[in-house]
Amino acid sequence: MSLLNGKKALVTGSSRGIGRKIVEVFLENGAEVWGLCSKPSAAKEELEALAQSKGTKFHEICANVGDATQLTEVVTAAVTEAGSFDVLVNNAGITRDGLSFRMKMEDWTNVLNVNLTGAFVITQIVSNAMLKAKRGGSIINMSSIVGVHGQGGQVNYAASKGGLIAYSKSLAKEVGSRGIRVNCIAPGFIETDMTAVLKEDLKKSMIDAVPLKRAGQTEDIANAALFLASDMSTYITGQVLGVDGGLGA
Repeated sequence: MSLLNGKKALVTGSSRGIGRKIVEVFLENGAEVWGLCSKPSAAKEELEALAQSKGTKFHEICANVGDATQLTEVVTAAVTEAGSFDVLVNNAGITRDGLSFRMKMEDWTNVLNVNLTGAFVITQIVSNAMLKAKRGGSIINMSSIVGVHGQGGQVNYAASKGGLIAYSKSLAKEVGSRGIRVNCIAPGFIETDMTAVLKEDLKKSMIDAVPLKRAGQTEDIANAALFLASDMSTYITGQVLGVDGGLGA
């Protein structure tokens, strides 16, 4: 069963990791997908081939999510091309870790600009188009277990991801009467390029703390996004779905 047949989706941070897997799962389920990444990616041809095999299309667009002017131009053009989007996944994110009393202002600002302000800029454009199209929609914001529980050495990342949760809950109240749902996914420890750089002893200690005793895979997050994007979740909004193996329980 293809859960997203006929739907158009915009996914940010689409070239690797969680974002790429979400694009793949959406394509496999019949969606036409626009993937936004910071620069032309090696994933483009493979995703286009996957889309063709599933009878749909993949479009890659590029912008710096931390640059509101550039982002506005690119996303507005994508909305014009698509007509409107049925699904938006704000997945793009960066880290600039460090203890708060040593953190450079640029590391604070860059993380907030990409992870929180970028999501606001994109969502404002896409939600306006959804409202005009009058067919509802699903907005999915990628938070983190760190945004729920905090993490030493990541005050900027935690603030951005916690802010994304509060933003999502507020927006859900604004647009719910128009059939637009807004939810967050809060991943736990997921095996990606971002976590691959961690030392093995640190990764082991993190996995040992997970009740399911394994790291999550990008498919785990993509499947959660598929559920929230599909008509299987039409009575769910303003929620934070933890996909963390029980780590946040």
